[in-house]
Amino acid sequence: MCRTAAHDHHHHHDHPLGGPEYADVGIPDDALSPADLGRRSFLRRVGLFGVGAAVAPVLGGLPAAATVRGGGSRGYQWLAGDHHIHTQYSYDAMYTIEQQVAGGAGHGLDWMVITDHGHAAHEKFAVESTYADVLASRGRHPDMLVWQGLELNVPGGEHATVFFDGARDEIGLLRVFERLFDSRVNGTGASSPANEAKALEALAWLDAALRSGAAGQALFLVNHVMRRGRYAPHELRAFRDAAPYIAIGMEGSPGAQNEIRARGDYNNTPDADSWPGWRQEHYPTYGGFDSAAAILGGMWDSMLAEGKGWWITSNSDGHFYDQDTLTRPAVPADWYDTHGRYPDPVDTGLPQRHADFWPGQFSRTVVGAASRDYGAVMEGLRAGRVWVGMGGLVEALHVNAHAPGNGQVTLGGRLTVRRGDDVTITVHAEPATRPNAAGQVPRLARIDLIRGAVTGAQADRDAATAADVRVVRSFEPRGHGPARFTYRFRDVREPFYVRLRGTDGNRHAPGSIEPAADTGQNDSPWGDLWFYANPIFVDVTGG
Repeated sequence: MCRTAAHDHHHHHDHPLGGPEYADVGIPDDALSPADLGRRSFLRRVGLFGVGAAVAPVLGGLPAAATVRGGGSRGYQWLAGDHHIHTQYSYDAMYTIEQQVAGGAGHGLDWMVITDHGHAAHEKFAVESTYADVLASRGRHPDMLVWQGLELNVPGGEHATVFFDGARDEIGLLRVFERLFDSRVNGTGASSPANEAKALEALAWLDAALRSGAAGQALFLVNHVMRRGRYAPHELRAFRDAAPYIAIGMEGSPGAQNEIRARGDYNNTPDADSWPGWRQEHYPTYGGFDSAAAILGGMWDSMLAEGKGWWITSNSDGHFYDQDTLTRPAVPADWYDTHGRYPDPVDTGLPQRHADFWPGQFSRTVVGAASRDYGAVMEGLRAGRVWVGMGGLVEALHVNAHAPGNGQVTLGGRLTVRRGDDVTITVHAEPATRPNAAGQVPRLARIDLIRGAVTGAQADRDAATAADVRVVRSFEPRGHGPARFTYRFRDVREPFYVRLRGTDGNRHAPGSIEPAADTGQNDSPWGDLWFYANPIFVDVTGG
């Protein structure tokens, strides 16, 4: 996440490298520099030389690793993590990888993805060094799963997390992908049909990497969706529909929750690259959550109403941490451009006010994984077995759906029932029992069960609302122990989905139970805490 206009990725003329000659099949090997010849050799080795826009027509050749159809929540390990973290290898951050991993471990995380910004200097200097540091931290923290990923400047859009598993040459894939498709590197940042097509070409390339065996898994998650309104609804749908096993969802709540200007640093107004259909009410966060997820019947619900998975996550977007005494050493203005990293931070002894919290300190993404390993966490994310929480409001959450003759289905799953059956939803939430990082034991005041109708594919690809979405029941936990409740949908006739949210109850929109817009100065996010869970779909068969 960029903190200052000077580093705004929309200035797509910064460090453009032009089209990469090494990927052009019309240019002979002997016309390339040694560095580009090495990149071309890598593409040949993994079966990706010549793969680019031409692969788009066969995008989708892999089956969507779809939603798990059965299996209750108790059958999974629920692992907390963060997929959006910056280090000294980003042009606007400072921490070492080891400091980030140690910080995440200290705040109870099980998995982390290092996602430094795409940038010409990053591609040129930092990829191998990052990998070496990741390997060192894996050795020091054997219980932590640590990926090296990338925060991609998406062509025609904003940012997205990209990471791999089972890659034959992980750093080779990351470096070539960054050079080919990062908009800050290749000058494709402006909103235009051509640049939107370039973003789909990037997904096609990832698809080809999986089909060629160059990688076992790849994930693409859209970051801070409505920070500047750069993503049109049709772009989000295009990502999801082009590669549903790669482009799986979006940040439901962004990082920078302590930014004094506004939570998430969402204090923007539309600009020339914003989709014109967004209104000013879409630009702030609501209870710290992106409006795309937080507005009931809004963008997220309009996608879920199509009956397809599109999942939400949460993370730190960690750059500089509140009350930390470390600072980045003074260096010449061109230091990052010539090194691809900053020197290690130094201790001033003076706590600093910053926008971010450590990974796991405030926000976390909790994934239901079949086992504690890289592939299982990625599969859990892809399947939508995810809930996200703030400020330690909830320590554990189990949500299941079942019907006569069916086993239990949990978050991200699909329950198939006969028309006329009853569907029962069970929820077990374990509220906070210990102080969070603010020294408070938050109180879970209310849990809302939300139902949305599944109406099929949208004729209008830019639809951003869903009409038939409502809170069907609110529950107020009693006492300090686990909160358990059951709700039954009787005589089910049409397909629908259910999703869950909860709150400390401290702040709402006037006269409503909906979260309030975070407009005005953000003094502290700790008094307005929410959790959200991904949906369960209910499909209906029979007469």
